[in-house]
Amino acid sequence: MEEQSLRDDLPACPVETTLTLIGNKWKVLILRDLLPGTKRFGELRKSIGNVSQKVLTAQLRAMEDSGLLTRTVFAEVPPRVEYSLTELGKSLKPILDAMWNWGEGYKKTYNA
Repeated sequence: MEEQSLRDDLPACPVETTLTLIGNKWKVLILRDLLPGTKRFGELRKSIGNVSQKVLTAQLRAMEDSGLLTRTVFAEVPPRVEYSLTELGKSLKPILDAMWNWGEGYKKTYNA
């Protein structure tokens, strides 16, 4: 599904809308790693772990199209590209915090 049609056809359910925008493993990990601040592509790839360059690039483009992050290209040789969350992207912090807290509680219960 193209991102333009995604924005035009957002689900009526707010939960489904949120899942449409951040509902995969890579996007959530990108959000997690950009919450502290700006990162370059290589830094993101290392911090996220086992993600291919192709998949990470596609996820970053989708998130940029959705307005969750900005991509800044510096006219240098070699080119330097940095990614930062927009205010909209930063507004997802409480959701990630809730996921963190739930995961911690689950691990404690599961390991008990």
